[in-house]
Amino acid sequence: MKLQGNIVDVVNKRIFKGEVLIENDKIKSVTEKSHNVNHFILPGFIDAHIHIESSMLVPSEFARIAVTHGTVATVSDPHEIANVLGVKGVEFMIANGKQTPFKFNFGAPSCVPATAFETAGAVINAEAIKKLLENPDIKYLAEMMNYPGVLFDDDEVLNKIAWAKHYNKPIDGHAPGLRGDNITKYINAGISTDHECFTFDEALEKLQKGMKILIREGSAAKNFEALIDLLPKHFENMMFCSDDKHPDDLLDNHINKLCARAVAKGMDVLKVLQVACVNPVKHYNLEVGLLQEGDDADCIIVEDLKDFNTLQTFISGNLVFNNNTALIDAVSIELLNNFDCNKKKVSDFRFESSAQQIRVIEALEGQLVTNERVEVASIKDGNLVSNVEKDLLKMAVVNRYQNEKPAIAFVKNFGLKTGAIASSVAHDSHNIIAVGVSDEAICQAVNLLINNKGGIAAVSHSEEKILPLPVAGIMSDKSGETVGKQYEALDTMAKQLGSTLSAPFMTLSFMALLVIPALKLSDKGLFNGEIFKFTALEVN
Repeated sequence: MKLQGNIVDVVNKRIFKGEVLIENDKIKSVTEKSHNVNHFILPGFIDAHIHIESSMLVPSEFARIAVTHGTVATVSDPHEIANVLGVKGVEFMIANGKQTPFKFNFGAPSCVPATAFETAGAVINAEAIKKLLENPDIKYLAEMMNYPGVLFDDDEVLNKIAWAKHYNKPIDGHAPGLRGDNITKYINAGISTDHECFTFDEALEKLQKGMKILIREGSAAKNFEALIDLLPKHFENMMFCSDDKHPDDLLDNHINKLCARAVAKGMDVLKVLQVACVNPVKHYNLEVGLLQEGDDADCIIVEDLKDFNTLQTFISGNLVFNNNTALIDAVSIELLNNFDCNKKKVSDFRFESSAQQIRVIEALEGQLVTNERVEVASIKDGNLVSNVEKDLLKMAVVNRYQNEKPAIAFVKNFGLKTGAIASSVAHDSHNIIAVGVSDEAICQAVNLLINNKGGIAAVSHSEEKILPLPVAGIMSDKSGETVGKQYEALDTMAKQLGSTLSAPFMTLSFMALLVIPALKLSDKGLFNGEIFKFTALEVN
């Protein structure tokens, strides 16, 4: 097979008219040749850090959507399903991904559970990490979220890192806001990347100390604008990633959009493409071709180097996207799950109190970090209740793995005026999380999820909607288009209920992520991520 076009040789930093000869799934030759073809041939895009589960799609279905945007590979941390199902969940992701030509590169989840302050469905200890890293399908030790464990020399954490070094596999980081001597110690432990930087100065310090920095632009956390100006000088040590991308977003765009935005800022296209295509291959030792002779034929054809609209995608010489059509077949899906709690009563969400003030989680648009606020409590018949006028809404986390009393907190900036929304996608343990204007609405939304053994839901006085997620309670068994439309309908309903957040369900899913400061809620209670301790809802 011969491909003609303007060849973008990112490795050797040149663009020329030429021809690519593909034989036996490999690039046999790349030669200069005159022709009248105006499109561009370049290496495929790589998402350098993503949790496939957050798309609510199984890997095989994620692949079918991703190739439409020129993505040929991902560096994927399966810790979402691992927190539900353990090693069995990781094995499911690998097996399902192998049923497509797409190049998934899974890591060994380093933090299952993410902390000791929540209930997860499984534990992956250092011995299990060793066994995972022995597997050639496992390419790296996934994000070390337990940075306090690194800083305080926790034996279990250090053993996991030691096994990654033993097998000569990269170690991913997760260190939001870590600076100074603390980040130096974290890096010296052998941790090589971070995708959690939310300021220019933080990312610059980490780059200067030898880290690779990932520019993250997901459905909830958006750090592109804060970090992109580092690219022209530091392009050799940066990558693009989504981290978490909901299905409607994935249908619309992927790494191609980040390239377009960077080029629109006047940045050198070859530097941008090194970040998008080359650096992940080099850092993670991926078996992904870079349009060089002898490489796997992993390449894409795009209309131009401005919008990067994909015309064709090839993976190992296979045409997997052509003329607006994905050529990856759907596969059968095993419905693994771990959901074992009974329906709740409205009284379960009651919080007896006489406090005058309460601690409130302030959710922030486009960020995973939150603020801690102290607000005046609203009490009705001795029960702490939502104050819709002040946008102080009750939030609950319900243990999905066993029957326990829900944990209660309050959150600002969700903006609901009526009803409730709920999700069993709740990082990282994936218990049920819900926010609403009343105990009755919260209970209704929670029970809708329990009845379906997972999903995302929205309820009002007159309507209820759910996107069922029967695979581990976090992924659908349906097509990307179907899931995207269902999610979009739920997103619209949440906004009709009053939410002003751009991605209310994605933001909700991170309100239980204890490793991100400042204030979050686990199934065991309100948690201060800055001091890594539980804190009281009531302020005396």
